[in-house]
Amino acid sequence: MGARKVLITGGAGFVGCNLADTLLRRGDEVILFDNLSRRGVERNVEWLRQRHGCGFRLMRADVRDAEALAQAAAGTDVIFHLASQVAVTTSVADPRTDFEINALGTFNALEAARAAKTNPIFVFASTNKVYGSMEDVAVVERDSRYEYRDYPEGIAEDRPLDFHSPYGCSKGAGDQYVRDYHRIYGLPTIVFRMSCIYGPRQFGTEDQGWVAHFIISEVMGRPITIYGDGKQVRDILWVDDLVAAFVSAVEHIEITAGQVYNIGGGPKRAMSIWAEFHRILASLLGRPVEAAAWGDWRPGDQPVYISDTRKAARDFGWQPTVSKEEGIQRLLEWVQDNRTLFEEQP
Repeated sequence: MGARKVLITGGAGFVGCNLADTLLRRGDEVILFDNLSRRGVERNVEWLRQRHGCGFRLMRADVRDAEALAQAAAGTDVIFHLASQVAVTTSVADPRTDFEINALGTFNALEAARAAKTNPIFVFASTNKVYGSMEDVAVVERDSRYEYRDYPEGIAEDRPLDFHSPYGCSKGAGDQYVRDYHRIYGLPTIVFRMSCIYGPRQFGTEDQGWVAHFIISEVMGRPITIYGDGKQVRDILWVDDLVAAFVSAVEHIEITAGQVYNIGGGPKRAMSIWAEFHRILASLLGRPVEAAAWGDWRPGDQPVYISDTRKAARDFGWQPTVSKEEGIQRLLEWVQDNRTLFEEQP
């Protein structure tokens, strides 16, 4: 497949820069569209410059700027819409900004794609939060984790939507707009409802990117607060595996156009966010790891979320490859080797 012109909104972020690195190595022409508001993203741009020189274009702009998006999307073959307000807590504190970035920003990106005249493939990074807190799903409490009683393979794409929290609503609105732009306008869109993604170049915070946040906090000697009881289970996915899913889904657009995929580590890569995770981290560090404080459950927090990824396997042959133990070790080593990146963070 020949080189393509690719636009990545949120391209300086954690997932965006890792995706850009892969695409640039493949020979694609890449435009990074990012307002550079998230802490650490300038370092990601510097990293890409070190690896690829001037081989990509950085457009500093905001997805709330429809005109700028239309300019960036003109003539593109593929658009990866990754730009987002990413934290449930932030959405609760400031729902208007959350809506403007996630719902209106996604609408702007879709309209930019529609105006591009090239009918670009449009890949949207949605979230498992569109399924809400899933209170109707039977959950069994074990010593160190919660488990689904009736879903051994995880949650599939036919799960009814039930947006919970302003973040869930804004991402869910974008999710459904992306689906409908395929039905109404014939735009070849793909929705990825993602679980917990982790890996290098991730500047995790208390509100988002929990695997990286816990590792960074432990390496830098900062206190860790656990919200809930720490038995909440998530399936974690190494970022290179996510990038592989993006690339493969685009290459199989004759099958994937108009489709939704739940993408995460699946049952084999699921673990409780503290009760099990801290044991793996303590083993790698060779010393105990303790939480400094405990807080209340957060709005819409699911006791369990595990992705059923079998549809992605059927449609475009994708499977995750990096185990949770290997991934946590890799990320720990990256943080240890790059301590200076985190010294300015509180």
